Amino acid sequence: MQDLERKALAVLKKFYGYDTFYPMQYQVIEHVVNGNDAVVLMPTGGGKSLCYQIPALLMPGCSIIVSPLLALMKDQVDALIANGVPAAAINSQQSEQQNRDVLDNVFKQNIKLLYISPERLLADMDQWSKEMLINMIAIDEAHCISHWGHDFRPEYSQLSLVKERFPGVPILALTATADRLTRIDIKEQLNIPDAKIFINSFDRPNISLNVVSGLSGRAKIKRIVSFIEKHHGESGIIYCLSRKSTETMAASLQSLGIDAHAFHAGMSTDIKLRVQQDFINDDLQVICATIAFGMGIDKSNVRWIIHSNMPKNIESYYQEIGRAGRDGMKADALMFYSFGDVKTLMSFAHDSGQAMINVEKLNRMQQYAEATVCRRRILLSYFNERYDHDCGNCDVCNNPPDKIDGTTLCQMALSAMARTQESVGFMTLIDILRGSRKSEIIAKGYDKLKTYGVGHDLTQAMWNAYLLQMLQLGLIYIAYEEDDHLKSTAFGREVLYGKRKIQLSRFYYNLPTKKKPAKSTFPIDVEHDVDEVLLSKLKDVRRALAKAKGIPPYMVFSDKVLTIMAQEKPVTKAQFGTLYGVAEAKTEQYWRQFTTVIKEHI
Repeated sequence: MQDLERKALAVLKKFYGYDTFYPMQYQVIEHVVNGNDAVVLMPTGGGKSLCYQIPALLMPGCSIIVSPLLALMKDQVDALIANGVPAAAINSQQSEQQNRDVLDNVFKQNIKLLYISPERLLADMDQWSKEMLINMIAIDEAHCISHWGHDFRPEYSQLSLVKERFPGVPILALTATADRLTRIDIKEQLNIPDAKIFINSFDRPNISLNVVSGLSGRAKIKRIVSFIEKHHGESGIIYCLSRKSTETMAASLQSLGIDAHAFHAGMSTDIKLRVQQDFINDDLQVICATIAFGMGIDKSNVRWIIHSNMPKNIESYYQEIGRAGRDGMKADALMFYSFGDVKTLMSFAHDSGQAMINVEKLNRMQQYAEATVCRRRILLSYFNERYDHDCGNCDVCNNPPDKIDGTTLCQMALSAMARTQESVGFMTLIDILRGSRKSEIIAKGYDKLKTYGVGHDLTQAMWNAYLLQMLQLGLIYIAYEEDDHLKSTAFGREVLYGKRKIQLSRFYYNLPTKKKPAKSTFPIDVEHDVDEVLLSKLKDVRRALAKAKGIPPYMVFSDKVLTIMAQEKPVTKAQFGTLYGVAEAKTEQYWRQFTTVIKEHI
């Protein structure tokens, strides 16, 4: 064992209590300690922070950690101090005297890790480059610097100056979510063209992936309540699209007896900190939050994530579900999807200032939501990670569609791409495969290709669906920087040359539609499966309540509601409150009386 590795393991054991590194951690540490720049991609929970904390403790001087969120800084600093590591932060929540005291300790070499915002570093770096012994600059959430990334932040855009001011100091850029284009852009924007890219697996096999489409209003709340009750006593986060919707969601759940609180940027700092601490300390089970919540929150036992609305891109979705199951134990991710979400997010994308890329990323998110192939394969192929088998832990795998041998279809498409030098997009490729006589096809000589018209027996809709599956399965990718041209991956080339076979989900013209039930004001069949004995008891309860209040029995609940109650047999306030015809006020008034009788009957 090398001397450096022995020292790194000793630091790991002393300050963190671990005996071994996660995959790739030591390689990054060694690379940085030897003075080299690096871009590190590791999933949430994969141990990114140790990639800069261990080098900081091994090298003389202080490491600067650029972080975009105050909550992230506080969480990291508190955790490090608790482990005996001399760490501190400079930020706007501290007084200037406190910040000066921190700087004094840095100058005296009493601090090993200094957390700071990008703005503060840029403002002070001329002085620090002369007076401070800085051994490394780590830029966390590095995707924020890229216009191609999902969370671009203007304050990150000037960080390219850091390499000029600290030319001999290694730069370490870290993120959990960056696609192929964003990784390249991070190196360019940070002025570290020779940086080595370290990519750990993005796979989080312990997280079950599930999507539910078409539910809204009470039906969605009912599904959420059922999901939470299956995770009784376990912590989870519900991500909502707006500040108002977080409050509405929390109020709805509270009215049903579920301990839930809202969290968003518009709340006071005191309230946010209290809610966050209650959640971290397991005093609060459910957080209803905008995407602001979660970054840097090092809570390992979050057991589930719900997206009340479809996220705006796959990077955001992946980052948010990654906050569950960080301890490696089983976790669940549930996403609700509706066309209304797409309309709302599409308007946001068009107004974003980066309309083209954001619309394309939204399209990829929608394709994920509507997919008929393994969802994990889609996620991992999006991040250019090869994953050539179904995961068995998503709703598509658990309810698989009909499959066909798609090898020949894929070879047709891949061959046509190759014969155009991979210089065409989706629609042009389909035109070539179907033998279109469009003027642009003829003008470019595509009608002379050997693969011209080989797929004429498939409709445009069929080819579009199968090409989309090829994209989702990682056989091809879209080169956005080259006018959205399609390129084959190494996996795709194996299929093209007959080294691998591939299965595709069979295309149906009717999918993804399900026969809509006839509209009814009464959602379930009340003529069957009714426990008549229980129904009689519930009517007795209703009669007694009505008599006590001096009102007709139907004003308590109608016969229809009592019939549903006898069928579904709710035994908790949450279950009772999601019944058809049961309003919040009646839940508060009556849930105990009726559920008590149901429990006794059961």
